[in-house]
Amino acid sequence: MTPLLFVAAAYLIGSLSFAVIVSKCMRLPDPRSFGSGNPGATNVLRTGRKSAAALTLLGDAAKGWVAVAGAQALGADAGTVLLVALAVFLGHLFPVFFRFKGGKGVATALGVLVGLNPWLGLACLATWLAMARLLRISSLSALVTALLAPVYATLLTGWGDTAMAVLALALLLIYRHKSNLIKLANGEESRIGRPS
Repeated sequence: MTPLLFVAAAYLIGSLSFAVIVSKCMRLPDPRSFGSGNPGATNVLRTGRKSAAALTLLGDAAKGWVAVAGAQALGADAGTVLLVALAVFLGHLFPVFFRFKGGKGVATALGVLVGLNPWLGLACLATWLAMARLLRISSLSALVTALLAPVYATLLTGWGDTAMAVLALALLLIYRHKSNLIKLANGEESRIGRPS
């Protein structure tokens, strides 16, 4: 496979919105129609169906990992793997199958990071879990983790292509949380498990 095919395939994988797919299969409301309007696990959780939220989380994380691990398994070079990582993430944020209106990318980013470096993924997961337990605010936990992810990547791999790709992912994730930043500043952001 050429690098272009790897990247295109990764983008299409990323465009599969598991929040919408799972909700439809479980006969739940479209997650884009209530709460924050974000097609992600946190918003699906607002339906009260923890199983649906868990499936959404697993699906979105898995697609990030599958794209990166699949490219590695098929012999893609390191540069192509990093492009695949960015492509699957962009597919989640701007999915071609859902009019380019996607989620904020937390679970998919985690899957990508685990694929790039398992220790990096585990460090970010541990950070998010610790922040979520302490703060009970999903978006703030994600933002703290995004800020630390490039630091972890640099410590684990040195400042190079991987760390720069992780920085790009982090900046995109922070950008997608701009509405949450406004709510946080105004003290209006909802807590995990509570209605928005």
